Amino acid sequence: MNDFFVFFGLFIVMNSMKCPRCKNEDPRLFGYDNGVYYCRRCIPFSRMNIGDTILPCTLSKKVWKGKPELDYELTNAQKKASHKALSYLKQGKDVFVYAATGAGKTEITFESICYYLALGKKVAFAISRRQVVLEIAQRLRKAFKDLSVVGVAQDYTSITDGDLIVCTMHQLYRYPYGFDLLILDEVDAFPYAGNQLLEQIVQLSCKGQKMYLSATPSKEILLQIQQKKMELVELFVRPHGYPLIIPKVIQAALWRQVLVLVRFCRRCKKENKQVLVFVPRRNDCLWMTVLLNFFVKTKGIHSQTEDKDQILEDYRQKKIDVLVCTTLLERGITIPSVQVAVFEGQHAVYTAASLIQIFGRIGRSMKDPSGKGICLCQYASSSIRECVRILKQMNASV
Repeated sequence: MNDFFVFFGLFIVMNSMKCPRCKNEDPRLFGYDNGVYYCRRCIPFSRMNIGDTILPCTLSKKVWKGKPELDYELTNAQKKASHKALSYLKQGKDVFVYAATGAGKTEITFESICYYLALGKKVAFAISRRQVVLEIAQRLRKAFKDLSVVGVAQDYTSITDGDLIVCTMHQLYRYPYGFDLLILDEVDAFPYAGNQLLEQIVQLSCKGQKMYLSATPSKEILLQIQQKKMELVELFVRPHGYPLIIPKVIQAALWRQVLVLVRFCRRCKKENKQVLVFVPRRNDCLWMTVLLNFFVKTKGIHSQTEDKDQILEDYRQKKIDVLVCTTLLERGITIPSVQVAVFEGQHAVYTAASLIQIFGRIGRSMKDPSGKGICLCQYASSSIRECVRILKQMNASV
């Protein structure tokens, strides 16, 4: 009988527990160790015992009333979007900035960053992918020369505090109740999208307002906007005023896709244009790199490539003509005058959102606002058709 009451008591305890960090309540995701229950769901971020109190992180504070240094003036459309976003934040509301790729989402945040820093408040810029963290951190250092801008990501965790913090979503676990303004870029992207654990980590790190940025909002985000859980700011025109590039869809057998791709890369090489070639699988990245390297100088990059940073730097320095990649580089990377080709575009890895991001790499330069994009496929999937439809709709709404 005593065993029954012990078991029943444990059952009640297990079903009433809640992780203070990730809010897990699933009894199957709790462990027991030396008389203490702990959450197994968020243990990769460090152990969290049930009953522990999460204390606010300790971060430096600085009152800064400067202005960003830009090589250009924001367009009227960018200024309008920037003012509108800040007005909502001042009202204590979260904001979603729905902006076309290349429209200047990062620059739209600068006015809000300055406002919060002038009040001595803490600001962070969180992004899903490590490569984009490094690029955004560099852009912010250039704009905010008087501030220490710290990038926190895999292999970059020795310094975790600065006047402005740029980090991956995962690294936000370091900053409970840390930020008065949290800017979340590409919230529809892997690994954040649909990840309840990361969503809770984000919520815990922000004690003020959140500004979400994306060119491809998910249905869940659009629903939250409709329910007035956040306010919407739209910007579909790029600073140079040229329309978004609509990809040319070419339906062909695999062998013919390869021939078209080789001709495309060779033609771009003659025009002194670099090419990003997107492939659906890592194995495709390997053999495609070998093949194209017979015709133009080519390198490949995917999630398991060890020297990713060096390859990207060589590509930016134009030491490489063609970069073959997986969807690892669908977001964030900005290369002037780049042209884009997608191989096997009907593959399930390419959603409409990822294709919009991929072809959004083209035409971002003020000096070269046009470009070419081809989508090679065995058939035009629903994702391909939706991508083309949305891009045309964005152009029409300008």
